[in-house]
Amino acid sequence: MCGRFTLTATKGTLQEQFSLPFPEFTPNYNVAPSQQILAIVSGGNEKKAGFLHWGLVPSWAKDKKIGYKMINARSETLDEKPAFKRLLSRRRCLIPADGFYEWKREDDGKTKQPFRITIGNGQLFTFAGLWDKWRTEEEEYFSCTIITTKPNQLMESIHDRMPVILEGDDQDIWLNKDIEDKHILKNILNPYDANNMSAYPVSTLVNNPRNNNEACIDPLS
Repeated sequence: MCGRFTLTATKGTLQEQFSLPFPEFTPNYNVAPSQQILAIVSGGNEKKAGFLHWGLVPSWAKDKKIGYKMINARSETLDEKPAFKRLLSRRRCLIPADGFYEWKREDDGKTKQPFRITIGNGQLFTFAGLWDKWRTEEEEYFSCTIITTKPNQLMESIHDRMPVILEGDDQDIWLNKDIEDKHILKNILNPYDANNMSAYPVSTLVNNPRNNNEACIDPLS
């Protein structure tokens, strides 16, 4: 799964990498579900960046509390689940990050050690996501979910799932509204190359989302 991540880059760095204007935001060392997170969507013929709540609330939901149960979506069953299959063809997004956390269960079966996983030399990347709009007479609520897949060789020793990470042409395919073929779309939702990933243990500070500072990403000494 993916239940925490980091986005410590500046607005300028994001705008340079994605060639898009971004809203003002505060670097986040411990992004948690229910928070508003930056995302990139296709708006008409253009891409645009904005905020979505992390935890998908389908348009047909009776209560937005369902979002707490939908922070992730399994890539293998996107085209089968009622909450996701419509969004796969119509409402896809990219979620910028520069790292994510996962917890490894220790040999005692009780303790969990948090790890931070990064790409390359700590470069920016994007998760594949889906988004939806939930509306009542009083409120419009835009939310998203992060897609997960089976682990690569690095991640399998830490957890049995990992987020789908997209780069380059795959990012363009994912945001191309003209592409609706589920086979094309699901074909790019693969485990990221383990040779370009690193993982290191971090403090249990990250267990509490109220802790949000550089100490969260510092390697354990």
